[in-house]
Amino acid sequence: MECPKCHQSQLKVIDSRPDDSANAIRRRRECLACGYRFNTYERIERRPILVIKRDGMREEFNRDKLLRGIVRSAEKRPITGQQMEDLVNQVETQIIEQNQSEIESKQIGEYVMPLLLELDEVAYIRFASVYRKFQSKEMFIKELEALDTKKTESPTTPVEPVKDEDE
Repeated sequence: MECPKCHQSQLKVIDSRPDDSANAIRRRRECLACGYRFNTYERIERRPILVIKRDGMREEFNRDKLLRGIVRSAEKRPITGQQMEDLVNQVETQIIEQNQSEIESKQIGEYVMPLLLELDEVAYIRFASVYRKFQSKEMFIKELEALDTKKTESPTTPVEPVKDEDE
């Protein structure tokens, strides 16, 4: 490890504490050469979790890829970067708690949907349109109607997927 400012490798750890929300350890470091202070995060290494894609292919779970999808759906919406990061942390924790070596991408989407709905309805609809592969405006309308119905029934009830007539 080296100082991000002067690139020297003489560092000392000032403070170290667990960061439960990210399954990591936060360390406050100081460069002995220039005195610059910065934070590092060390992730707890776990066995890799494979994601089973719709086409049956498998790839390693990538939290950055999940975050990018959420960022795209929340673009120009009043959702902070920290809220999106927290959402990804919650989903990652749910995946880890499954204690399985593989998980279907569909299940990851099901973890994201209710959490995103709590943050912003527009971001939820954007995410749902990609995740559920909306093919027509009717599918959007059905999802919006289902969203309205669920909101009036119970704000904590998860939204059921809207089925396409072609399925």
